[in-house]
Amino acid sequence: MSLNSLTSLASVEKWPVPTAAAGVVRADGAVLGTHGPAGHRFPLASVTKPLAAYAALVAYEEGAIELDEPAGPPGSTVRHLLAHTSGLAFDEHRVTAPAGERRLYSNAGFEQLGDHIAKATDIPFAEYLRQAVLEPLGMTSTTLAGSPAKDGVSTVSDLLRFAAEVQAPRLLDARTVAEAMSVQFPGTKGVLPGYGHQSPNDWGLGFEIRNAKSPHWTGGSSSPRTFGHFGQSGTFLWIDPDAGVACAALTDRAFGPWAIEAWPVFTDAVLGELRG
Repeated sequence: MSLNSLTSLASVEKWPVPTAAAGVVRADGAVLGTHGPAGHRFPLASVTKPLAAYAALVAYEEGAIELDEPAGPPGSTVRHLLAHTSGLAFDEHRVTAPAGERRLYSNAGFEQLGDHIAKATDIPFAEYLRQAVLEPLGMTSTTLAGSPAKDGVSTVSDLLRFAAEVQAPRLLDARTVAEAMSVQFPGTKGVLPGYGHQSPNDWGLGFEIRNAKSPHWTGGSSSPRTFGHFGQSGTFLWIDPDAGVACAALTDRAFGPWAIEAWPVFTDAVLGELRG
């Protein structure tokens, strides 16, 4: 079922996936279009991370944590965990580099972040996420049962609610969100999963920042300020501040060469139609 669909959104029909849904939302919350089952619940994989990061920022504004307080391995802080510079390995709770030295994309880092917030607030992280972010935004189809790095389940409709919030914050001070979409630890090199070594590999607080990365999962016409996340379950959410819109796409086929080929073309088509 489609809503006021931009023609470009229909191109998800051509993706080699069993099921796909996509949508675009403006900063004022106006949904410009959806295509596919916008209410279908898909595993988010790493698109869980921006939701978890937003909950962490709520905890920061509530005074439960500080961004530069110790968290994770020795020498690491909450900021390091959010920006993938804690030195923790990808999927193991072991240190592979000093904090701040390299951009080591880490699920383990987000799991330690969740544990840190749960301890600071005396609320299990999944419940804190629900109270701090999901419930206030009306994201009733979104749940977290497991790792705050990768075990979220959601819908395109819910992610568009979240993307509208990030573009025009109500739950957070706009300055906090501006910091989240600003490069943390500038100049840090590292591997962007699926896309190889990037120098620099820019990242904000829980959001990946496009800047001049090449190759990249967004479009060639995406602004350098575009930020967001993609997931290994074949999912993505990007927000382009220069275009004034955000786009979410969810599928039930694992990320792979098909996505590397399809996603930038799709994004360029969406942006082209909006600018056209």
